[in-house]
Amino acid sequence: MELTGQPVIAATGLFTPSDSITNEELVDSFNRFVALHNERHSDAIAAGEVEALQPSSVEFIEKASGIKARHVMSKAPVLDPEIMSPRWDERSNDELSMMAEIGVKACRQALERAGRDVADVDAVLCAASNMERAYPAMAVEIQQALGIDGFGFDMNVACSSATFGIQTAADYIRAGNAKSVLVVSPEITSGHLNWRDRDSHFIFGDVATAVLVEDAAVAPTEHWNILGTKLKTVFSNNIRNNFGFLNRAVPETEGTADKLFVQEGRKVFKEVVPMVAQMILDEAERLSVDPTSLRRMWLHQANAGMNRLIAHKVLGHEANDDESPTVLDTYGNTSSAGSIIAFHLHSADLAAEDVGLICSFGAGYSAGCVFVQKTA
Repeated sequence: MELTGQPVIAATGLFTPSDSITNEELVDSFNRFVALHNERHSDAIAAGEVEALQPSSVEFIEKASGIKARHVMSKAPVLDPEIMSPRWDERSNDELSMMAEIGVKACRQALERAGRDVADVDAVLCAASNMERAYPAMAVEIQQALGIDGFGFDMNVACSSATFGIQTAADYIRAGNAKSVLVVSPEITSGHLNWRDRDSHFIFGDVATAVLVEDAAVAPTEHWNILGTKLKTVFSNNIRNNFGFLNRAVPETEGTADKLFVQEGRKVFKEVVPMVAQMILDEAERLSVDPTSLRRMWLHQANAGMNRLIAHKVLGHEANDDESPTVLDTYGNTSSAGSIIAFHLHSADLAAEDVGLICSFGAGYSAGCVFVQKTA
């Protein structure tokens, strides 16, 4: 079959952990931790040497983020006031790693939905915000576990990793270097979250998604044509995670607060919203797409307020749940997987010729958008 060089999204896959933590459970755990901390440091607090921690509430979390629950790979330790961090048994080098395990599950679902055999896939791109290790690449392990004869590599652009991966895969298709590419995003974001930080402990959840990008000539009849993609990065310290293998050289006395997720939320909101909205509008103009006619926007699931403003700037009116669906309330922020979850769960009902937008944004700053059109 002669390839067209036209990249399409053939199918998507989703793995969701069975355990979920509600805001009520999270607040109860956090407030017990706060009470223990303040009791144990009561003398220092009274002397003004230590600042008393403040309790949280369900109302505060939902107003700040729109999140009501999040799925996690390790629930009990996160809710234990003495631990408040995920815990799992370390696996041997001969066992499939956790990221590869959930990534493979998402990939297999995408392949099944497309009616595709692993022998048809040329490459695996593992695009995620936090890799389980430096090397060997997670993508190569996933490739091996699936039995794909090709190549794979990891890429990290924080919350925009999936859309950056889709453009990379689409470029391989356009150049004729591949006919079928899996972009997999296993996001175990509970591991990089400071569960003891009142302002951010409620944000993240765990999940894995997969996007099968193929040449239109080999794709299933029903697919999504990729009309165009656009990527953008602007350096910022407002979202940061300093964890890495060089941390071993840092004296323990210097502290580790910034070795987990930290952000300046108000600055992120103020700077990212206009940047992303303008990027979408500019790319829509280049593609001769009327942004106000977009049938649906599958936006990054980080903050309900940010999504509302971006959608308004693009569509020209307040978006309803049909125009800009959310999964943030039940999944939390799943980094690069968020917009893909929204697409996976809220795209089947669109009609042929409908045009939509997959968009992600986050640390870096980074932002990526993928304009798609549904076929028959």
